[in-house]
Amino acid sequence: MRESTGGTRERIQAVALELFTEQGYEKTSLREIAERLNVTKAALYYHFKSKDEIVNSFVEDRLHRMDELIAWARTQPASLATRRALIARYAEPMFASEQSSVMRFFEQNQTVLKSLAAGQQMRERMLGLANELCRGDDSPSAQLRATLSLFAVHSSWFAVRTPNITDEERKKIALDVADELLAAIGRRDDAAQG
Repeated sequence: MRESTGGTRERIQAVALELFTEQGYEKTSLREIAERLNVTKAALYYHFKSKDEIVNSFVEDRLHRMDELIAWARTQPASLATRRALIARYAEPMFASEQSSVMRFFEQNQTVLKSLAAGQQMRERMLGLANELCRGDDSPSAQLRATLSLFAVHSSWFAVRTPNITDEERKKIALDVADELLAAIGRRDDAAQG
């Protein structure tokens, strides 16, 4: 029974994500989600009481992974190798096949996410990751580079517009750009200017 409930939740998430991406969060109703699933609205309410709850379910998983990454990074030396490993670990789930639709949803619905508590929590975690990426160099340029390295991963979903690019190619481009930014963190010449 538990697997059935979990499977239903996942189906609801997948269909909601599909509709949110196709039509936008604001234009999608719970009724439409239920209809596409071919279930009653009551059955949908059993799992999620609102669209916000559905979005929060996507975000909760990401927040948990980000918390784990921050905790891991704190146990590592403040080095370029750690920064590279951290950004690679951060990027890995974003380019997994099931996550590409989540990333597209986040990109297309940024205004909605900002107004939800989950979106604000994501922002806090992003800043926490950026702090770990520039740990040991508190210069303004290091802070900006660290944050931009995270955005290189995110923005690859809409900034790289090459047709027929694979998720693996997109990931490599994002990580190459992030690495250029991360490699400059902790350099003496930047620290002297900061």
